[in-house]
Amino acid sequence: MPNQSISLDRVFWALGDPTRFAIVEHLSQGPSSVSELAKPFPMALPTFLQHLGVLEKHGLITTEKVGRVRTCTLNAARIDQARHWLEVQEKQWSIRLDALDKLLEKKT
Repeated sequence: MPNQSISLDRVFWALGDPTRFAIVEHLSQGPSSVSELAKPFPMALPTFLQHLGVLEKHGLITTEKVGRVRTCTLNAARIDQARHWLEVQEKQWSIRLDALDKLLEKKT
């Protein structure tokens, strides 16, 4: 369990930055070149590449260079890990809140 927590911590940390979050959102539509991804961001390319490096380091994206074009692809399995964790949390809180509702109904 601790390894999974550390792993998810890194995923959520990487997604906590608005630029990286937007990159992941864009890549959810399909693979894109670095230049396509960088277009909407008002920052120097080396800075943008640092964001891609963080996403790649934490397993959220993969990159492949063919000739002069580097293409980024979303790692859906990594996103699914985070989604699964969130679903478990939602179920647990739903059970707790239902129990609280029942308790409050008994008191009124």
